[in-house]
Amino acid sequence: MPDWLKPAAELLLESERAAGLGRALLLLVLGLALGRLLTRTLAALAGRVMGGARARVVQNIAWYAVVFVVITSVLRELDFDLSVLLGAAGVLTVAVGFASQTSASNVISGIFLLVERPFEPGDVVEVEGLVGEVLSVDLMSVRLRTFDNRFVRVPNESLIKARITNLSRFPLRRVDIPIGVSYDSDLDHVRAVLERVAAEEPLVLEQPAPLVDVQGLGDSAVQISFNVWVMRPDVLAARASVIQRVLLAFREEGIEIPFPHQVAIHR
Repeated sequence: MPDWLKPAAELLLESERAAGLGRALLLLVLGLALGRLLTRTLAALAGRVMGGARARVVQNIAWYAVVFVVITSVLRELDFDLSVLLGAAGVLTVAVGFASQTSASNVISGIFLLVERPFEPGDVVEVEGLVGEVLSVDLMSVRLRTFDNRFVRVPNESLIKARITNLSRFPLRRVDIPIGVSYDSDLDHVRAVLERVAAEEPLVLEQPAPLVDVQGLGDSAVQISFNVWVMRPDVLAARASVIQRVLLAFREEGIEIPFPHQVAIHR
């Protein structure tokens, strides 16, 4: 190439690079903006079917996919050799995969939780003895708030293998109150008193009907299970009120609740 053409060629090359850089920047801005709009629309549609918590997880997954596509397109526009980049990314992915097996397991478990839907935000659940309100269902973990106002993060991998009891799924709950009465008590009289207590308590439902069940013979008392049905929000209030009514009724009717029998140990 003649020397006198070199400045023009360099100027043309610089202008092409500047144009490519401008196109890449425009592609990045527009791609991310459109991707944000697309993922929000997708989350709104998914929210109608799956609920807000699962819709947010779907939105996050879709956003990561959009970011990957946009960055790949920008690098191609800047004439990067994507084969080398993808090869390095593959090696890095394998290395990261070995180092983050737990995270991958949590993500996969989170997807299973999204499909199975054992609980929703706002539900009260029991997981291996831990009871709390579900604050959020995320891709890596579930966040709970216990009734003594503690924050608990439970990895999805642990949840998928644990026994989960959803205390909020159904509108009715049964309250079981164990009672011990003296061996001298008339069990028919005890049953009648407990049935009267259930009938007088406004929080106790008539249907399903209350149940008085003789469980067995203890060391110092006849063991009885007094079961009543209440609406889910009234569980704690109904339990406290029924126990108080039982104590008052037994005191009025002369029904004895004996102390546990103490076995003497002779040395």
